[in-house]
Amino acid sequence: MPHSQAHVQTTKASRYLVQLCKHFAHKIEVEYDTQKGHATFPWGTCTMQAEENQLILQCMGADEAGLERVQDVVKTHLEGFAFREKPSIVWER
Repeated sequence: MPHSQAHVQTTKASRYLVQLCKHFAHKIEVEYDTQKGHATFPWGTCTMQAEENQLILQCMGADEAGLERVQDVVKTHLEGFAFREKPSIVWER
């Protein structure tokens, strides 16, 4: 399974993790607390870890297209929630 990760520098990692998970939970299966989260999309997964100064995102897809879709959904939503910070979200393989 293809996978990637991103380390997003922010002092609001826990806040964004909870926002993402609450939002995704309206449509998909999500498990989370204030420090970690896991979202299961039909085409892949995203695991989130909040640390003091960063949010670590780890995505997996059923295939390349699935991975790209998970990355896009997570990135788009995080950019929306963190619009004041304009976070740099760079996926590494």
